[in-house]
Amino acid sequence: MALKGLFRKKTVQDILNQVEKNNADGHNALGKHLTARDLTAFGIAAIVGAGIFSTIGKASADGGPAVIFLFLFTAIACSFAAFAYAEFASMVPVSGSAYTYSYVAFGEIIAWIIGWALIMEYSVGNITVAISWSDYFTSLLSSGGIHLPQWIQMDFLSASRGFDEATALMQAGKSYADLSPALQDAYTAWNTSPVIGSFHFVADLPALLIIVLITALIYRGMKESRNASNIMVVVKLCIVLLVIAVGVFYVDTANWDPFAPNGVSGVLKGVSAVFFAYIGFDAISTTAEECKDPQRDLPRGMMWAIIICTLLYIAIALVLTGMVSYDLLNVGDPLAFVFEKLDLKWLSGIIAVSAVVAMASVLLVFQMGQPRIWMSMSRDGLLPKRFSTVHPKFKTPSFATIVTGFVVAVPALFLNLTLVTDLCSIGTLFAFVLVCAGVLVLQNKKDIPRGKFKTPYVNSKFIMPVLLVIGIVAAFGYNNKATMDFITNETQANSSSAIITALNKEETQKVYQYLVTVDPKNTTTETPDLEQLLSQYQEDDAAYAKIISGLPVDDAIKYESGFSLFKHKIPMWIFIITLLGLTVWSYKENLSLIPLLGLICCLYMMAELSVWNWIYFGVWLLIGLVIYFGFSQKNSKLNI
Repeated sequence: MALKGLFRKKTVQDILNQVEKNNADGHNALGKHLTARDLTAFGIAAIVGAGIFSTIGKASADGGPAVIFLFLFTAIACSFAAFAYAEFASMVPVSGSAYTYSYVAFGEIIAWIIGWALIMEYSVGNITVAISWSDYFTSLLSSGGIHLPQWIQMDFLSASRGFDEATALMQAGKSYADLSPALQDAYTAWNTSPVIGSFHFVADLPALLIIVLITALIYRGMKESRNASNIMVVVKLCIVLLVIAVGVFYVDTANWDPFAPNGVSGVLKGVSAVFFAYIGFDAISTTAEECKDPQRDLPRGMMWAIIICTLLYIAIALVLTGMVSYDLLNVGDPLAFVFEKLDLKWLSGIIAVSAVVAMASVLLVFQMGQPRIWMSMSRDGLLPKRFSTVHPKFKTPSFATIVTGFVVAVPALFLNLTLVTDLCSIGTLFAFVLVCAGVLVLQNKKDIPRGKFKTPYVNSKFIMPVLLVIGIVAAFGYNNKATMDFITNETQANSSSAIITALNKEETQKVYQYLVTVDPKNTTTETPDLEQLLSQYQEDDAAYAKIISGLPVDDAIKYESGFSLFKHKIPMWIFIITLLGLTVWSYKENLSLIPLLGLICCLYMMAELSVWNWIYFGVWLLIGLVIYFGFSQKNSKLNI
């Protein structure tokens, strides 16, 4: 196949003509039921869910009260991307979202890649939400006196890894009672699970239950889904406002000091968790064909959803970190946990009920978006024809909806929450990057039909170079050591937890004896917990470095250096090189500032994710390319 054929494009006019034809003859036409209010509600339904009720806990534990700045940064980045989405949605009001937009801007191969990435976004996102829903549902049952076995309410990966970590920490002197609740649950689940040969059967069955129920609702119709979503949004907004209203009276401002206990790196550590909280707004664009006036209502729905949810997130984060110390919040159900800790169990119960409703509404929107992406790809011939089948009565993409249910349900039984959150985030950020880039590519093309909404134009020709210089000055002037350590790949000491869990029994004894000899506070006689003993030095970088250097174990356990350290910096180097290229491009082509900033912010958040997420994502894209060259490029409607 010629290289040029890989980048064959669809025109906006051809897409619009096909939609009109579908509507006229009723073939593959979806029912039109949605208004701007419904779209805003869908956005809130998708955004106010796992973010507020689950992942905000880990982000707050990492960043402290300063996590609010991460919410602000992420909201601004998403707003930039939302402008680009809104412009495309107004220009091409069809169900394909970023996939269709990329087909217009870049061509078929890029459209396939982004469509394949969106499959990861929605499928993995659904898995994440289903796992979070399961956490709250089982917590709710427990508060009512119904205790499910740990091995049917936890995924296999969490149980396996948690058991190994708990065993290592207990070997190093920590008692079972001193383990975190998450590690205790994992240890119990692994030990009590049925064993077939050497295989431990641990599976999250409640997650499977909710996926089946939501898939059935979405299959039934858009009107039913809309009504259910609107009801759930009202319920959870009332509960969130109640939490803020009650929680503010229990805020102790002493808990806000220090405001950023782990510095900028601690705040940014929660980027995937916080970004995951916002990704729902792009699911709105997949409903374009079911909107009464998509060119007007889609941009409004996206913007209002982001504004409302950002205010709620910041308020909740301040209340949570004010009610208890930030380091206690690394739990799966932080809101219920906080009120239970303050002995407000009545409110904890209400939160658990509302969280079950909230998570279900998020799952509904995500599970609704995935089949519509597949349907658009199928219409173009890139997926088998059955994926574009529309139910004659319910007017929904029936076959694609059922397949989505299976694709989400099976992994939800076994996968880990943190892993799927990060994978979902990188797939979504990649989509945002390409949508923003698409607006930049099309900005000066005169032959493209424009919709009612257009991103405000601000010339970035001189602004981008100035911002780049300011960034360089700030990096070397205010954070010189960290910047130089990054550039020179300076050896770094591992955390106390990483060191202790890497020790064998003999090494554990050696480390304990060493800590006895250097212990200024005589705490070694009070506790045999090595992690606690070693972590007490981490508050002082110089003291910690001195203690680590003297540990009687191999340097590979104590330090990270060379390529094993550099590999974690590869995503950031990709960002830096791309940033320099974008600055040159903006100067030469007078690029629009808002989509350019959206692209940069989203790419930066990708760079903050682990290199392993990039590797997993790369493997996913390679699998997609195999399918494209094996099936899609031959069956494409443009292959004439």
